[in-house]
Amino acid sequence: MVKAAGANSLWFLASGPAFAAFTSALDDPDAVQEQVLRALLSKNAGTAFGREHGFSEVRTPAEFARRVPVRNYDELRPWIERIRRGEPRVLTEEPVRRLVPTSGSAAARKLIPYTDSLYRQLNRATGPWIFGLYRKHPRALLGVSYWAISPVAQEELRGAEESSVPIGFEDDAAYLGAARKFLINATLAVPPEVRQIASMEDWRYVTALLLVRRPDLSLISVWHPSFLSLLLQAMRENWEQLLSDLSAGTCTMMDRLPPSVAASIRFHADARRARELRGAFPDTLDRLWPKLGVVSCWTHGHAAGAASELAQSLGPVAMQAKGLVATEGIISIPFGGLHPLAIRSHYLEFEDDNDRMVAASELQEGHEYNVILTTAGGLCRYRLDDRIAVDGRLGRTPSVRFVGKSAMVSDRMGEKLSDGFVASVFSSLFQDAGTRPYFVMLAPDVDGGGCRYTLYTSAEASDEICLKLDLLLSENPHYAYCRRLTQLGAPRLFRVSGDGHAAYCERLQRMGKRMGDIKPVGLSSLEDWSNHLSGHYVE
Repeated sequence: MVKAAGANSLWFLASGPAFAAFTSALDDPDAVQEQVLRALLSKNAGTAFGREHGFSEVRTPAEFARRVPVRNYDELRPWIERIRRGEPRVLTEEPVRRLVPTSGSAAARKLIPYTDSLYRQLNRATGPWIFGLYRKHPRALLGVSYWAISPVAQEELRGAEESSVPIGFEDDAAYLGAARKFLINATLAVPPEVRQIASMEDWRYVTALLLVRRPDLSLISVWHPSFLSLLLQAMRENWEQLLSDLSAGTCTMMDRLPPSVAASIRFHADARRARELRGAFPDTLDRLWPKLGVVSCWTHGHAAGAASELAQSLGPVAMQAKGLVATEGIISIPFGGLHPLAIRSHYLEFEDDNDRMVAASELQEGHEYNVILTTAGGLCRYRLDDRIAVDGRLGRTPSVRFVGKSAMVSDRMGEKLSDGFVASVFSSLFQDAGTRPYFVMLAPDVDGGGCRYTLYTSAEASDEICLKLDLLLSENPHYAYCRRLTQLGAPRLFRVSGDGHAAYCERLQRMGKRMGDIKPVGLSSLEDWSNHLSGHYVE
């Protein structure tokens, strides 16, 4: 515990300068953003991309926008392929250290270039966040931490394709760079090697066993709140076996673990801890981990229902809403009770509903925007496909929350339903309930040769909700037109009886996505969810 507390304190102290610099920057976001942009242009003017777009001649953000078009990943892919084949100085002057896989709205994988400068940009955002977190929740300094360690995606297990640049992180903590990774790993209750366990069931059991044995757990950081809910469910279902293993210093499935994992874990007998926990599974997390100070997770957008349900099991443990974080970069951080833009990290632009680009200071409260990102990793005017809403300000810097994926569109008959629009529909659909259900998703289904949308939800609801859903969806003129032409049938209701988030994540993982990449969405373009979710149609 002393080792963990010392590492936490070092990380806290090392984050102080970034906290102070970020606090100072909040009053003039445009000036800070221009400094970030000038540094990127100057450093990368001699690259292949910089020469083609005349970086050396750019003097203002407006000129940058004129010379460099907004691109999606497919438009950047040829440049990144050149990096993968070993060509230097393509997007960045400095070498690319790793190509990190992620996935967006489609199933296709993207490879995001990481440089030393990008790690430094990320730390300019995580520094203020972690300093503020430990200052507000000092109990989190005193014990070990659990940082979401995603199981390796099947694609990673099959091995990466030939590449001159290493593909993937060794573990999730590597996102923060070598120095922070060292400090984090010194505090971990679950070692990074656990992610090499291929079986989801075995991975959850081993993770649960390692967490149950730590009464000094003081911080939990996960992505989607269901990530933690599923671990807690695994603990409940295996409670007696976990206590038996804890008491004996064994692990039931040790023989099934990869050698590298088995060698990295030492299970010590702790009969006293087992006796303390003997009996029913604790009803709140503070009873299981008395030193737990805070749980950090997504709470916005389509994660709201799952976050609300998780909050019921926290007891007095605080929940902190994460900022908007992607493999490509950090858009916002928790800070001062809001989620201001990470203005010292990357260069950020925002596209409004009239396709007009606006700077950070021009964002208007209550309005929604799409995010355009330029980073030290080489992404330049990159369309992130994340949609944000402005919910306040710190100084002159906007605070934002994640709304949905702007590129997630379901369009079978010309209806053009977007994830952001569906999010607003759900807000109206469940406003009488006060909170969004734990699980709710809209997806198209082929039905007897036709097509209709199915509402999959954990809420206790009758088929009458489908009438309201149809009216709300019809506010989209494309959907309304398809309904009038009977190209789309009336929506139907599927009552989810099991853990919808678990089934959702597992299906996407089988398609090659990592847990950390699976953002909460309310709209899926995939069909046949009734074959993956337990429950029944409500007639």
